Amino acid sequence: MSDLVPYVPEDFDVFWADAVAEAYAVKLDYRRSNTNDFRLPGFVVETILFQGMEFAVEGWLAYPEGKRRCPGFVWIAPYGRESLLPNQYGTRDGFCSLSFNFHGESAFHQEKYVTERGYFSVGAEDPEKWIFRRMLQDAIVATRVLQAQIEVDEDRIGAMGLSQGGGMAIWLGAHCPIVKAVCSDMPFLSGIQHTLMKTVYRYPLKELRDFMNDIPLGEARVLNTVSYFDTVNHATRCRVPTQVSYGLKDPACRPEAVKATFNALPGKKSLVEYDWGHDWHPDMVEANRAWLLENLG
Repeated sequence: MSDLVPYVPEDFDVFWADAVAEAYAVKLDYRRSNTNDFRLPGFVVETILFQGMEFAVEGWLAYPEGKRRCPGFVWIAPYGRESLLPNQYGTRDGFCSLSFNFHGESAFHQEKYVTERGYFSVGAEDPEKWIFRRMLQDAIVATRVLQAQIEVDEDRIGAMGLSQGGGMAIWLGAHCPIVKAVCSDMPFLSGIQHTLMKTVYRYPLKELRDFMNDIPLGEARVLNTVSYFDTVNHATRCRVPTQVSYGLKDPACRPEAVKATFNALPGKKSLVEYDWGHDWHPDMVEANRAWLLENLG
């Protein structure tokens, strides 16, 4: 669609350079459990606690037992306050992976989405205050923590996720030099300004549309904020090899919006189509592993 093109704000690079500098200024301060805290054949899974931007962040580290200097990836959660559990999507044969909870909950916290616990509107009136700025900074800190682990090859680290996680994987590829390859499944906030200007029926995105309607000059203020976060705009700065997927039946991250993000990527890239809705697809396991192996060396 003709209006699904990058619209990068003039100070976009300065805005994100400042945010990244703040994330790198955080002292690496982490503690591992040194116990196997989740039963997963072929892996040791330790909980890990590290200092984030505003509070201590808890997550888990999965690694093949006895291995050293494996390729690794940060696995970023979809929208919501629950933690991702270690499973076939969050681990790969021969890889170390780290995932964490963005909201101060425990490493294995489970919680169904309800609108009352949504956070789409938190700080959305101002790009400096929108919650996703802090969340990307915590993802950068998490990537630094992963790089510091003895099981991980510090030069072979990627980022992966679905929906919110897929979008933020591209953001990491754009702004975190540690990340050398990205797998972005059904990335959120792709063409978000375009989407918000249409009728929004579905939560959680409707949280943001409701917020726009409830504050003075809400539409102008929120559209300005999202211009700094639209994954289409971040994609223009993501020069590492990036694989993007979309679902033909996806009502949340629509194919045309995801394709716009893909088209904006300037470097090596691959587009994967699934005859699927907005959810994990079994083929992602091997497709993403193969992409990381090919591009992390």
